[in-house]
Amino acid sequence: MPAVALLAAVFAVTIEQVVQWKYGTLGLIGLLLLTVGVKAKNPTCSSIGAVVLALMVTGPAL
Repeated sequence: MPAVALLAAVFAVTIEQVVQWKYGTLGLIGLLLLTVGVKAKNPTCSSIGAVVLALMVTGPAL
């Protein structure tokens, strides 16, 4: 069980770093809002996070 928790933590940190590298601080904030909203079962927070991430992914490339 500790190995699974360690792998999950490494995976989460890796995803956060990739999002921040590719989409910047706003992408990290969107991921944070989505994660907090899902864990807290708050549909408003998770929806805002999902919308921010969707706008970051589908927005025009700079």
